[in-house]
Amino acid sequence: MGRGKVELKRIENSTSRQVTFSKRKNGLLKKAFELSILCDAEVALLIFSPSGKAYQFASHDMDRSIARYRNEVGLMEFNNYQRSRTIEFWMSEIDNLRRTIDTLEAKHKHLAGEDLSTLGMKELKQLERQLKNGVERIRAKKRRIISEHISLLKKRQRALQEDNTRLQKKVRCSELPSYIYIYIKIYSLLINSILKSAFICTMRLSCTRPT
Repeated sequence: MGRGKVELKRIENSTSRQVTFSKRKNGLLKKAFELSILCDAEVALLIFSPSGKAYQFASHDMDRSIARYRNEVGLMEFNNYQRSRTIEFWMSEIDNLRRTIDTLEAKHKHLAGEDLSTLGMKELKQLERQLKNGVERIRAKKRRIISEHISLLKKRQRALQEDNTRLQKKVRCSELPSYIYIYIKIYSLLINSILKSAFICTMRLSCTRPT
């Protein structure tokens, strides 16, 4: 009987995976060597293990074979000139990033009111406009929060007034002692006073403008 078809998938067991890699790697290197001898072929083989270790076979010179391959597929040789140009490019990028960081740090200090001695009248006016715009955005956010707070207080006031009305009706219908009615009345007045005071304080805050 012939061998059954083996399903190709990753071997989960690490020991079995390492053993299989070692066996098949040796077999592949042997086949590459035999192909170069039997067929007079130029063979170059590179293998990297899962751990990063490199294995290679070359029937001729490996560098020459790689250069020939790059030429065949239209890839330019990466010579020393190109390497130097690449290094120059990245050095230029690093310098640009450093200058950008310095500029951003200087702007941050200016916005904090520091190191203003280097700025002229034009730069100072521009900085003043930026600060004014920032203050206006902050005030708009503050007004929005206060408005939401006022709306919440009004809702609570209406709810308490409705509760108070229901309680007064229950008191009148149940003929409870008069002192309980007086207590509820005082409680109602106290709640309304507290809500009005909170509302007034909130309105005063919303109208406050920094000097």
